[in-house]
Amino acid sequence: MNRNLPNLSCDCHTHVFGPKGQYPYALARQYTPEDASIEALLALGTSIGTQRVVIVQPSPYGADNRCTVDALIRINTQNQAADHGVQGDKARGVAVIDEATTDKSLQAMHAAGVRGIRLNLETSGVSDPAYAEQLFRWSAGRVAHLDWHLQMYTTLPVLASLAPAIRDTGVPVVVDHFCRANAKLGVSQAHLDTLLGLVQQGFVWVKLSAAQRISELPDCEDVKPIAQALIAANPDRMLWGSDWPHPGAKPGQIRRPEVIESFNDVDDKRAIERIVLWTGDDVTRQKIFVSNPERLYDF
Repeated sequence: MNRNLPNLSCDCHTHVFGPKGQYPYALARQYTPEDASIEALLALGTSIGTQRVVIVQPSPYGADNRCTVDALIRINTQNQAADHGVQGDKARGVAVIDEATTDKSLQAMHAAGVRGIRLNLETSGVSDPAYAEQLFRWSAGRVAHLDWHLQMYTTLPVLASLAPAIRDTGVPVVVDHFCRANAKLGVSQAHLDTLLGLVQQGFVWVKLSAAQRISELPDCEDVKPIAQALIAANPDRMLWGSDWPHPGAKPGQIRRPEVIESFNDVDDKRAIERIVLWTGDDVTRQKIFVSNPERLYDF
């Protein structure tokens, strides 16, 4: 356990996969992952010192959220039965929806613990600003009445193109994995100033997650200036996530859905230690790991 973390710390970006026989993957997927069980996810929390978790719908399932929703129900039911000392539910979720998703199913997901939806723009190869805005506004319109947020996996240029829409929709926006900033380009890279401005004004939350996705250095040291610039812009809009179990193509790997793709080897303890060091003080850590997730995910 990481003794530098405050009580009720939250890992805001994880996934659950499988069992495959129970939760089939979408035909139009980019990859087929290994199983990643609820038990292994809970063991991760014990290992790194987090007591709360957010499960994000992974792209291989498309808009079939059964695996994610069932995981939420199971974790929260187990937590209530075991009385682990965690106040209220232990798990929240972020779903993926499409045109076939009904308002009734949204309400059912809300009851299970879902508090947002994810737009996988980068995974889907969406870079056209007009199309990205169309998807963004449609998605925001579907969840505004539920007080959910809209999470995006996208790049800095696409985010910059969406800035006017983000400011006028009134729906909280979350970007994960540092909004795919390029760590080696530092804090002066194009469009990072737009992200910092949106964060400072309170329009966008950032997940300081998966630093290894944007860095080529062994310990992600080049991510530190970007992380600290984001934290300084508005510590009330920062979150942390492990990205467990670390899906993603390895360098040079061609993704083939017919082949089971292994997860990346990431040191989760070291990943959380880095963020603890980069935050610098207990007040900021309390915000990033506890109070910010409590507000956004309605714990």
